[in-house]
Amino acid sequence: MAIDRRQQVVDAAAKSFALFGYKATTMDQVAKIANVGKGTIYTFFSNKEELFHEIMKKLIMEMKLVAEKVLDPNRGFFDNLHAALEQLLEFREEHELALKLSHEVREIGTPMAVEGMQQIEKAVVGYIQNQVQQAMDKGEIKPCNPEITAFVMLRLYMALTVDWKKTHDPLDKQQVAEQLRFYMQVGLAPE
Repeated sequence: MAIDRRQQVVDAAAKSFALFGYKATTMDQVAKIANVGKGTIYTFFSNKEELFHEIMKKLIMEMKLVAEKVLDPNRGFFDNLHAALEQLLEFREEHELALKLSHEVREIGTPMAVEGMQQIEKAVVGYIQNQVQQAMDKGEIKPCNPEITAFVMLRLYMALTVDWKKTHDPLDKQQVAEQLRFYMQVGLAPE
């Protein structure tokens, strides 16, 4: 059975980025982890940035699959949205590379780590935007700007699940779902 050297390099780089972050990862480390010569890496990728982009693309595809697994055509838009966001947040919190990049952004602000986290957010917003558009097409929600709505939904979800618990007791999953539904579906105006 032939060894897929390219995949070996990608796997090793993902491991190195997850362990050391973007800034501290070197092509020498990747070669050592992959058990290949450094030149082998350059037959597939011209530089560390290109290798990083390949890994981010794979990470984002994995995130999309995780979110799509929980969608249920028998549930309404808001229930599916909450389930998908919950899965995406859990994925991000458990995935070593996403955690390391997030830490590196906070601690050092490495531009490629910032770019990687922005790619993740853009992919999530794009995913939600698609769900918003489908809900609008079905008449489940009022016409709106899907991109802005997706951005606000993600930010609201992050505020309820991540930011709130910095200064308050964390909300459980049911409370988060209720708050999302209240702000996005019911609203503040009296009836």
